[in-house]
Amino acid sequence: MSQRKYFGTDGIRGEVGGSVINAEFALRLGYAAGRVLGAQTASRGRPKVLIGKDTRISGYMLESALEAGLSAAGVDVLLAGPVPTPAVAYLTRALRLDAGIVISASHNPYQDNGIKFFSSQGMKLPDSVEAAIEAAIDDPLGCVSSAALGKARRIGDAAGRYIEFCKSTFPNELDLSGLKLVVDAAHGAAYQIAPYVFRELGAEVHAIGCEPDGLNINEGVGALHPENLAAQVKARGAHLGIALDGDADRLQMVDGDGRLYNGDELLYVIVRERMSRGTVDGVVGTLMTNFGFEKRMAELGVDFHRANVGDRYVLEAMMERGWLYGGESSGHLLCLDCHSTGDGIIAALQVMTALRRMDCTLAQAAEGLRMYPQVMVNVPLQPGVDWKSHAGLKDATRQVEQMLDGRGRVLIRASGTEPKLRLMVEAEAHDLAQQGVEQLVAVNLTTQ
Repeated sequence: MSQRKYFGTDGIRGEVGGSVINAEFALRLGYAAGRVLGAQTASRGRPKVLIGKDTRISGYMLESALEAGLSAAGVDVLLAGPVPTPAVAYLTRALRLDAGIVISASHNPYQDNGIKFFSSQGMKLPDSVEAAIEAAIDDPLGCVSSAALGKARRIGDAAGRYIEFCKSTFPNELDLSGLKLVVDAAHGAAYQIAPYVFRELGAEVHAIGCEPDGLNINEGVGALHPENLAAQVKARGAHLGIALDGDADRLQMVDGDGRLYNGDELLYVIVRERMSRGTVDGVVGTLMTNFGFEKRMAELGVDFHRANVGDRYVLEAMMERGWLYGGESSGHLLCLDCHSTGDGIIAALQVMTALRRMDCTLAQAAEGLRMYPQVMVNVPLQPGVDWKSHAGLKDATRQVEQMLDGRGRVLIRASGTEPKLRLMVEAEAHDLAQQGVEQLVAVNLTTQ
């Protein structure tokens, strides 16, 4: 795939008011997307696109600009208002629309925002379609005739539709009665949705992070700041805490003792329960998935594959292999037997399905998975240094791997945002991981 000018691995993202996340660009993007979609759906009539957003104040501006651009291209627009990213994926598919657009920067602070697309199947747009949209962005703006302009309307029951969909992924014969939950929506897109899903399934819910003001999304709350959730769970004597991020596609959980469980541990709980009811062919993780997870899958006879970091790449690897389960340590968890994309609320429901069916606590459900200590250090990377072929780094890596002798692993990767190299070692013991990282850091990377 050729180098993109605007689209990254998760749509288009940047600081509001910058070179791309502004009203003019959103107008052009809407018009370009409308033209591309119109050309693809010409035989089926006027294309229809859904727009959803999180709670950032800039969402209003970007929503209006996208709507105007799409309308000028002859595309009908359905406005869902603040809903989680996976809700847009679901509604696009359920309403038989041609595409869905999410206005969100996920876990980033409110100063940032982003725009990403879903296909009619509730999955990422094919690379070819993204490339066609990008190629058309810098074309002159135009407008179809008045009679051909797209119409716009709001979907008043978008949240309700999605709540029912989430509940449908929880077994009919089970409920959450007797469970006391603390649910943290990060002042984000799920603030009107997440507490209701769990309440309607019978849980007693205390909601936090559900008072957005346009400026406080992810601020000290949610999946990026679970310490507040842990304190609330212990203070209220709750059984579990559920933390989402700003667009609700990421999940972290806390048990009654205030212990935090990351994406690897939650994915293990889901897979373990699914295995009790049938065969799990394989699981996809990422380069950052804990080595302990990989070892545990091997012990259970489950194939495991590491994809590049990013839920987009996890999904691609799952689709290629026909596997149903995958995820990231950060909490992006995919259960393709439930939804076409990662979904924090649905992932939490699958974890609680496991706890109900196994009649155990979260700590008991996670037994058997030994998480290996990880030590990571960022070191400067000088321009022109090819770290992949660096002889000294290769030798040091080989020595550390020999020292670990199958009891851990080495991961070296370049930062995608700054001139740094990330050196990580996982090992059975923290001291061993620390020793391995120190050997790698000692390599002189200023020269080849």
